[in-house]
Amino acid sequence: MIRLGLIGKTNTGKTTFFNAATLQSAEVSTYPFTTKQPNYGIAYALSPCVDSEFNVKCNPKSAPCVDGWRYLPLELIDLPGLIKGAWAGKGLGNQFLSVASQSDALLHVVDASASVDEEGRLTEPGKGNPVADVYDIEEELVIWLMKVLERNEERISRALRSGKSLPEAMAEPLRGMRVTEQHIEMALRLAGLSNKDFENWNMNDDRKFAQVLREVTKPTIIVANKIDVEGSEKFYQELVEKFPDRIVVPVSAEAELILRRAEQKGLIRYKPGEEKFVITGGSALTEQQRWALDVINERVFGKYMRTGVQFAINVAVFKLLRMNVVYPVYDVRTLTDRQGNVLPDAFLVPADATVRDLAERIHKDLAKGLLYAIDVRTGLRLPADYRLKDRDVIKIVSTTAHG
Repeated sequence: MIRLGLIGKTNTGKTTFFNAATLQSAEVSTYPFTTKQPNYGIAYALSPCVDSEFNVKCNPKSAPCVDGWRYLPLELIDLPGLIKGAWAGKGLGNQFLSVASQSDALLHVVDASASVDEEGRLTEPGKGNPVADVYDIEEELVIWLMKVLERNEERISRALRSGKSLPEAMAEPLRGMRVTEQHIEMALRLAGLSNKDFENWNMNDDRKFAQVLREVTKPTIIVANKIDVEGSEKFYQELVEKFPDRIVVPVSAEAELILRRAEQKGLIRYKPGEEKFVITGGSALTEQQRWALDVINERVFGKYMRTGVQFAINVAVFKLLRMNVVYPVYDVRTLTDRQGNVLPDAFLVPADATVRDLAERIHKDLAKGLLYAIDVRTGLRLPADYRLKDRDVIKIVSTTAHG
Protein backbone atom coordinates (compact mmCIF):
# COMPACT_ATOMS: atom_id res chain seq x y z
CA MET A 1 0.00 0.00 0.00
CA ILE A 2 1.18 3.52 -0.79
CA ARG A 3 2.44 5.39 2.25
CA LEU A 4 2.33 9.19 2.51
CA GLY A 5 4.13 10.94 5.36
CA LEU A 6 3.04 14.27 6.84
CA ILE A 7 6.15 16.24 7.77
CA GLY A 8 6.66 19.74 9.10
CA LYS A 9 7.41 21.73 12.20
CA THR A 10 5.26 21.28 15.27
CA ASN A 11 2.03 23.34 15.44
CA THR A 12 1.69 23.64 11.65
CA GLY A 13 -1.50 21.56 11.61
CA LYS A 14 -0.21 18.15 10.55
CA THR A 15 -2.43 16.27 12.99
CA THR A 16 -5.51 18.30 11.99
CA PHE A 17 -4.74 17.37 8.36
CA PHE A 18 -4.36 13.73 9.42
CA ASN A 19 -7.67 13.74 11.31
CA ALA A 20 -9.47 15.44 8.41
CA ALA A 21 -8.15 12.90 5.90
CA THR A 22 -8.69 9.79 8.02
CA LEU A 23 -11.55 10.86 10.33
CA GLN A 24 -9.52 9.72 13.31
CA SER A 25 -9.19 11.68 16.54
CA ALA A 26 -5.47 12.03 17.13
CA GLU A 27 -4.59 14.54 19.84
CA VAL A 28 -4.34 18.15 18.74
CA SER A 29 -2.93 20.85 21.01
CA THR A 30 -1.06 24.15 20.88
CA TYR A 31 2.00 23.04 22.82
CA PRO A 32 5.04 21.73 20.91
CA PHE A 33 5.44 18.02 20.17
CA THR A 34 1.87 16.97 20.93
CA THR A 35 2.48 14.11 18.49
CA LYS A 36 5.08 12.01 20.30
CA GLN A 37 4.41 8.79 18.39
CA PRO A 38 3.49 8.54 14.71
CA ASN A 39 -0.24 8.30 14.00
CA TYR A 40 -1.19 5.79 11.29
CA GLY A 41 -4.47 5.90 9.42
CA ILE A 42 -6.17 5.09 6.12
CA ALA A 43 -6.89 7.95 3.73
CA TYR A 44 -8.04 7.73 0.12
CA ALA A 45 -6.99 8.96 -3.28
CA LEU A 46 -10.01 9.68 -5.50
CA SER A 47 -10.25 8.78 -9.18
CA PRO A 48 -13.21 8.82 -11.61
CA CYS A 49 -14.52 5.27 -11.99
CA VAL A 50 -14.88 3.59 -15.39
CA ASP A 51 -18.44 2.47 -14.59
CA SER A 52 -20.10 5.27 -16.58
CA GLU A 53 -17.96 4.50 -19.63
CA PHE A 54 -19.20 0.90 -19.64
CA ASN A 55 -22.71 1.87 -18.50
CA VAL A 56 -22.68 -0.46 -15.50
CA LYS A 57 -23.28 -0.07 -11.77
CA CYS A 58 -20.31 -0.95 -9.59
CA ASN A 59 -20.43 -3.51 -6.82
CA PRO A 60 -16.87 -3.19 -5.46
CA LYS A 61 -15.20 -5.53 -3.00
CA SER A 62 -12.40 -3.01 -2.47
CA ALA A 63 -11.91 0.66 -3.28
CA PRO A 64 -15.51 1.85 -2.74
CA CYS A 65 -17.28 3.72 -5.53
CA VAL A 66 -19.32 6.75 -4.44
CA ASP A 67 -21.19 8.83 -7.03
CA GLY A 68 -18.79 7.73 -9.75
CA TRP A 69 -15.60 8.19 -7.72
CA ARG A 70 -13.32 5.35 -6.65
CA TYR A 71 -11.87 5.70 -3.16
CA LEU A 72 -8.42 4.10 -3.35
CA PRO A 73 -6.95 3.35 0.10
CA LEU A 74 -3.48 4.45 1.15
CA GLU A 75 -1.63 4.75 4.45
CA LEU A 76 -1.18 8.22 5.91
CA ILE A 77 1.35 8.84 8.69
CA ASP A 78 1.31 11.88 10.93
CA LEU A 79 4.90 12.27 12.09
CA PRO A 80 6.26 14.07 15.17
CA GLY A 81 7.14 17.69 14.49
CA LEU A 82 10.63 18.62 13.39
CA ILE A 83 12.95 21.39 14.54
CA LYS A 84 16.52 22.40 13.74
CA GLY A 85 18.98 19.77 14.89
CA ALA A 86 16.57 16.87 14.37
CA TRP A 87 19.23 14.94 12.45
CA ALA A 88 21.27 14.88 15.69
CA GLY A 89 18.28 13.77 17.75
CA LYS A 90 17.04 17.17 18.93
CA GLY A 91 13.33 17.16 19.80
CA LEU A 92 11.89 13.94 18.42
CA GLY A 93 14.11 14.13 15.37
CA ASN A 94 15.52 10.61 15.08
CA GLN A 95 12.09 9.04 15.38
CA PHE A 96 10.66 11.48 12.86
CA LEU A 97 13.36 10.88 10.29
CA SER A 98 13.36 7.10 10.54
CA VAL A 99 9.61 6.97 9.92
CA ALA A 100 9.73 9.61 7.18
CA SER A 101 12.26 7.45 5.36
CA GLN A 102 9.66 4.69 5.02
CA SER A 103 7.19 6.91 3.13
CA ASP A 104 6.79 6.88 -0.65
CA ALA A 105 6.07 10.61 -0.81
CA LEU A 106 5.95 13.45 1.70
CA LEU A 107 3.42 16.20 2.34
CA HIS A 108 5.33 19.05 3.95
CA VAL A 109 2.78 20.94 6.05
CA VAL A 110 3.72 24.60 6.53
CA ASP A 111 1.85 27.24 8.54
CA ALA A 112 0.97 29.73 5.80
CA SER A 113 -0.29 32.19 8.42
CA ALA A 114 3.30 32.48 9.74
CA SER A 115 2.14 31.93 13.32
CA VAL A 116 4.83 29.37 14.24
CA ASP A 117 8.30 30.46 15.30
CA GLU A 118 11.65 28.78 14.59
CA GLU A 119 11.24 26.38 17.52
CA GLY A 120 7.67 25.39 16.62
CA ARG A 121 5.99 27.56 19.25
CA LEU A 122 2.82 29.49 18.41
CA THR A 123 3.31 33.19 17.89
CA GLU A 124 1.34 36.10 16.48
CA PRO A 125 0.26 35.52 12.84
CA GLY A 126 2.78 37.08 10.48
CA LYS A 127 5.71 36.83 12.90
CA GLY A 128 6.94 33.44 11.67
CA ASN A 129 8.68 32.61 8.38
CA PRO A 130 7.11 29.77 6.34
CA VAL A 131 9.80 29.94 3.65
CA ALA A 132 12.57 29.54 6.23
CA ASP A 133 10.61 26.66 7.77
CA VAL A 134 10.69 24.79 4.46
CA TYR A 135 14.44 25.33 4.12
CA ASP A 136 15.01 24.23 7.73
CA ILE A 137 13.28 20.90 7.27
CA GLU A 138 14.83 20.31 3.86
CA GLU A 139 18.25 20.82 5.46
CA GLU A 140 17.43 18.34 8.23
CA LEU A 141 16.45 15.68 5.71
CA VAL A 142 19.58 16.17 3.62
CA ILE A 143 21.97 16.16 6.61
CA TRP A 144 20.29 13.07 8.01
CA LEU A 145 20.69 11.25 4.67
CA MET A 146 24.33 12.27 4.56
CA LYS A 147 24.81 10.80 8.05
CA VAL A 148 23.11 7.55 6.99
CA LEU A 149 25.54 7.26 4.07
CA GLU A 150 28.47 8.13 6.33
CA ARG A 151 27.54 5.36 8.79
CA ASN A 152 27.38 2.87 5.94
CA GLU A 153 30.49 4.05 4.08
CA GLU A 154 32.64 1.06 5.03
CA ARG A 155 29.83 -1.39 4.24
CA ILE A 156 29.40 0.17 0.79
CA SER A 157 33.16 0.08 0.18
CA ARG A 158 33.33 -3.63 1.12
CA ALA A 159 30.50 -4.39 -1.29
CA LEU A 160 32.32 -2.51 -4.06
CA ARG A 161 35.51 -4.47 -3.41
CA SER A 162 33.52 -7.70 -3.70
CA GLY A 163 32.57 -6.76 -7.25
CA LYS A 164 29.19 -5.13 -6.79
CA SER A 165 28.24 -1.99 -8.70
CA LEU A 166 27.77 1.25 -6.75
CA PRO A 167 23.95 1.17 -7.06
CA GLU A 168 23.95 -2.43 -5.78
CA ALA A 169 26.33 -1.60 -2.94
CA MET A 170 24.31 1.45 -1.85
CA ALA A 171 20.89 -0.15 -2.22
CA GLU A 172 21.48 -2.81 0.41
CA PRO A 173 21.84 -0.55 3.50
CA LEU A 174 19.15 1.82 2.20
CA ARG A 175 16.52 -0.80 1.33
CA GLY A 176 14.59 -0.20 4.56
CA MET A 177 14.08 3.39 3.40
CA ARG A 178 12.26 2.21 0.24
CA VAL A 179 15.32 3.04 -1.85
CA THR A 180 15.98 0.86 -4.90
CA GLU A 181 18.94 0.40 -7.24
CA GLN A 182 16.98 2.31 -9.88
CA HIS A 183 16.59 5.25 -7.48
CA ILE A 184 20.33 5.28 -6.82
CA GLU A 185 21.21 5.03 -10.51
CA MET A 186 18.99 8.03 -11.22
CA ALA A 187 20.39 10.03 -8.29
CA LEU A 188 23.99 9.31 -9.35
CA ARG A 189 23.22 10.43 -12.88
CA LEU A 190 21.41 13.62 -11.82
CA ALA A 191 24.15 14.46 -9.32
CA GLY A 192 26.85 13.95 -11.99
CA LEU A 193 28.52 11.20 -9.96
CA SER A 194 27.94 8.14 -12.14
CA ASN A 195 31.55 7.97 -13.24
CA LYS A 196 33.29 9.16 -10.09
CA ASP A 197 34.98 6.61 -7.84
CA PHE A 198 33.05 6.41 -4.56
CA GLU A 199 36.31 6.30 -2.61
CA ASN A 200 37.14 9.76 -3.99
CA TRP A 201 33.88 11.47 -3.10
CA ASN A 202 34.28 14.66 -1.09
CA MET A 203 31.78 16.31 1.25
CA ASN A 204 30.25 18.32 -1.61
CA ASP A 205 29.65 15.09 -3.51
CA ASP A 206 28.04 13.52 -0.43
CA ARG A 207 25.74 16.50 -0.03
CA LYS A 208 24.80 16.72 -3.72
CA PHE A 209 24.00 13.02 -3.83
CA ALA A 210 21.95 13.18 -0.61
CA GLN A 211 19.96 16.15 -1.97
CA VAL A 212 19.17 14.42 -5.23
CA LEU A 213 18.46 11.04 -3.63
CA ARG A 214 16.03 12.72 -1.23
CA GLU A 215 14.19 14.32 -4.20
CA VAL A 216 14.13 11.08 -6.19
CA THR A 217 12.99 8.77 -3.40
CA LYS A 218 10.79 11.11 -1.32
CA PRO A 219 9.04 13.48 -3.75
CA THR A 220 7.35 16.24 -1.79
CA ILE A 221 4.56 18.77 -2.11
CA ILE A 222 4.22 21.80 0.12
CA VAL A 223 0.91 22.04 1.97
CA ALA A 224 0.32 25.73 2.77
CA ASN A 225 -1.99 25.15 5.72
CA LYS A 226 -4.17 27.67 7.63
CA ILE A 227 -4.88 29.45 4.35
CA ASP A 228 -8.14 30.74 5.85
CA VAL A 229 -6.27 32.89 8.40
CA GLU A 230 -6.08 36.56 7.44
CA GLY A 231 -2.73 37.43 5.87
CA SER A 232 -1.96 33.87 4.75
CA GLU A 233 -2.29 34.65 1.05
CA LYS A 234 0.86 36.78 1.12
CA PHE A 235 2.95 33.97 2.58
CA TYR A 236 1.35 31.42 0.23
CA GLN A 237 2.50 33.52 -2.73
CA GLU A 238 6.00 33.72 -1.24
CA LEU A 239 6.12 29.93 -1.01
CA VAL A 240 5.05 29.61 -4.66
CA GLU A 241 7.72 32.10 -5.76
CA LYS A 242 10.56 30.68 -3.65
CA PHE A 243 9.90 27.04 -4.58
CA PRO A 244 9.05 27.07 -8.31
CA ASP A 245 10.06 23.41 -8.64
CA ARG A 246 7.58 22.28 -5.98
CA ILE A 247 3.80 22.02 -6.05
CA VAL A 248 2.37 24.30 -3.35
CA VAL A 249 -1.24 23.56 -2.37
CA PRO A 250 -3.31 26.07 -0.36
CA VAL A 251 -5.08 24.14 2.41
CA SER A 252 -7.38 24.64 5.37
CA ALA A 253 -7.20 21.35 7.24
CA GLU A 254 -9.42 22.73 9.99
CA ALA A 255 -12.15 23.61 7.49
CA GLU A 256 -12.00 20.10 6.01
CA LEU A 257 -12.23 18.52 9.46
CA ILE A 258 -15.25 20.69 10.36
CA LEU A 259 -17.00 19.76 7.12
CA ARG A 260 -16.34 16.05 7.45
CA ARG A 261 -17.51 15.97 11.07
CA ALA A 262 -20.65 17.91 10.10
CA GLU A 263 -21.27 15.46 7.25
CA GLN A 264 -20.90 12.55 9.67
CA LYS A 265 -23.61 14.08 11.88
CA GLY A 266 -25.96 14.55 8.93
CA LEU A 267 -25.81 18.35 9.14
CA ILE A 268 -24.43 18.84 5.63
CA ARG A 269 -23.90 16.90 2.41
CA TYR A 270 -20.24 16.96 1.47
CA LYS A 271 -17.65 14.68 -0.10
CA PRO A 272 -13.88 15.14 0.25
CA GLY A 273 -12.48 17.32 -2.52
CA GLU A 274 -15.80 18.82 -3.54
CA GLU A 275 -16.03 22.53 -4.21
CA LYS A 276 -19.24 23.01 -2.26
CA PHE A 277 -21.33 21.64 0.57
CA VAL A 278 -25.10 21.64 1.10
CA ILE A 279 -26.71 22.22 4.49
CA THR A 280 -29.24 19.44 5.13
CA GLY A 281 -29.84 19.75 8.87
CA GLY A 282 -30.58 23.45 9.06
CA SER A 283 -32.76 23.37 12.18
CA ALA A 284 -30.21 21.23 14.02
CA LEU A 285 -27.35 23.67 13.44
CA THR A 286 -26.31 25.84 16.35
CA GLU A 287 -25.55 29.50 15.76
CA GLN A 288 -21.83 28.77 16.19
CA GLN A 289 -21.93 25.91 13.66
CA ARG A 290 -23.73 28.06 11.11
CA TRP A 291 -21.16 30.82 11.64
CA ALA A 292 -18.29 28.34 11.11
CA LEU A 293 -19.84 27.11 7.85
CA ASP A 294 -20.33 30.69 6.65
CA VAL A 295 -16.66 31.46 7.37
CA ILE A 296 -15.57 28.36 5.42
CA ASN A 297 -17.75 29.39 2.49
CA GLU A 298 -16.31 32.88 2.47
CA ARG A 299 -12.63 32.36 3.30
CA VAL A 300 -11.97 28.93 1.80
CA PHE A 301 -14.43 28.04 -0.96
CA GLY A 302 -14.89 31.66 -1.98
CA LYS A 303 -11.15 32.16 -2.52
CA TYR A 304 -9.64 28.74 -3.17
CA MET A 305 -12.63 26.61 -4.31
CA ARG A 306 -11.74 23.73 -1.97
CA THR A 307 -10.20 22.99 1.42
CA GLY A 308 -7.21 21.43 -0.35
CA VAL A 309 -6.84 18.33 1.86
CA GLN A 310 -8.12 15.81 -0.68
CA PHE A 311 -6.51 17.73 -3.53
CA ALA A 312 -3.09 17.50 -1.81
CA ILE A 313 -3.46 13.74 -1.39
CA ASN A 314 -4.51 13.29 -5.02
CA VAL A 315 -1.57 15.41 -6.21
CA ALA A 316 0.86 13.32 -4.18
CA VAL A 317 -0.51 10.05 -5.56
CA PHE A 318 -1.16 10.92 -9.18
CA LYS A 319 1.35 13.72 -9.89
CA LEU A 320 4.32 12.96 -7.66
CA LEU A 321 4.14 9.16 -7.64
CA ARG A 322 2.48 8.94 -11.09
CA MET A 323 0.22 6.09 -10.02
CA ASN A 324 -2.33 4.56 -12.38
CA VAL A 325 -5.68 2.96 -11.53
CA VAL A 326 -6.27 -0.49 -13.02
CA TYR A 327 -9.40 -2.68 -12.88
CA PRO A 328 -8.93 -6.48 -13.12
CA VAL A 329 -12.05 -8.55 -13.92
CA TYR A 330 -12.78 -12.25 -14.48
CA ASP A 331 -15.57 -11.97 -17.08
CA VAL A 332 -14.78 -9.59 -19.95
CA ARG A 333 -18.43 -9.38 -20.98
CA THR A 334 -20.04 -8.57 -17.63
CA LEU A 335 -16.95 -6.98 -15.99
CA THR A 336 -17.44 -9.18 -12.94
CA ASP A 337 -15.44 -11.50 -10.72
CA ARG A 338 -16.40 -15.14 -10.13
CA GLN A 339 -19.00 -14.05 -7.57
CA GLY A 340 -20.71 -11.63 -9.95
CA ASN A 341 -19.37 -8.42 -8.40
CA VAL A 342 -19.19 -5.69 -11.06
CA LEU A 343 -15.77 -3.99 -11.34
CA PRO A 344 -14.88 -5.62 -8.03
CA ASP A 345 -11.39 -4.18 -7.57
CA ALA A 346 -9.39 -1.10 -8.42
CA PHE A 347 -5.64 -1.05 -7.82
CA LEU A 348 -3.16 1.81 -7.64
CA VAL A 349 -0.07 0.71 -9.58
CA PRO A 350 3.15 2.53 -10.52
CA ALA A 351 3.52 3.97 -14.01
CA ASP A 352 5.94 1.20 -15.00
CA ALA A 353 3.85 -1.69 -13.60
CA THR A 354 3.27 -4.65 -15.92
CA VAL A 355 0.60 -7.31 -16.23
CA ARG A 356 2.93 -9.63 -14.31
CA ASP A 357 3.28 -7.08 -11.50
CA LEU A 358 -0.50 -6.87 -11.18
CA ALA A 359 -0.87 -10.65 -11.21
CA GLU A 360 1.63 -10.94 -8.36
CA ARG A 361 -0.21 -8.23 -6.48
CA ILE A 362 -3.51 -10.12 -6.79
CA HIS A 363 -2.16 -13.57 -5.94
CA LYS A 364 1.23 -15.29 -6.19
CA ASP A 365 -0.32 -18.38 -7.78
CA LEU A 366 -1.93 -16.27 -10.48
CA ALA A 367 1.50 -14.95 -11.44
CA LYS A 368 3.08 -18.41 -11.48
CA GLY A 369 0.84 -19.62 -14.27
CA LEU A 370 0.48 -16.27 -16.05
CA LEU A 371 -0.10 -16.56 -19.81
CA TYR A 372 -1.34 -13.14 -20.92
CA ALA A 373 -4.06 -10.56 -20.26
CA ILE A 374 -7.01 -9.38 -22.32
CA ASP A 375 -7.80 -5.70 -22.80
CA VAL A 376 -11.56 -5.49 -22.18
CA ARG A 377 -11.99 -2.45 -24.43
CA THR A 378 -10.25 -3.86 -27.52
CA GLY A 379 -10.22 -7.62 -26.94
CA LEU A 380 -6.49 -7.62 -27.68
CA ARG A 381 -4.09 -10.01 -25.94
CA LEU A 382 -1.56 -8.25 -23.79
CA PRO A 383 1.80 -9.91 -23.02
CA ALA A 384 2.97 -10.38 -19.44
CA ASP A 385 5.44 -7.47 -19.81
CA TYR A 386 2.78 -5.06 -21.12
CA ARG A 387 2.96 -1.80 -19.16
CA LEU A 388 -0.42 -1.03 -17.68
CA LYS A 389 -2.06 2.31 -18.41
CA ASP A 390 -4.37 4.41 -16.30
CA ARG A 391 -7.98 3.14 -16.35
CA ASP A 392 -7.06 -0.17 -18.01
CA VAL A 393 -9.72 -2.85 -17.50
CA ILE A 394 -8.18 -6.27 -18.05
CA LYS A 395 -8.69 -9.97 -17.56
CA ILE A 396 -5.61 -11.93 -16.51
CA VAL A 397 -5.40 -15.37 -18.09
CA SER A 398 -3.40 -17.93 -16.10
CA THR A 399 -3.07 -21.69 -15.86
CA THR A 400 -3.64 -21.21 -12.14
CA ALA A 401 -6.80 -19.08 -12.39
CA HIS A 402 -7.69 -17.13 -9.29
CA GLY A 403 -10.52 -14.67 -8.71
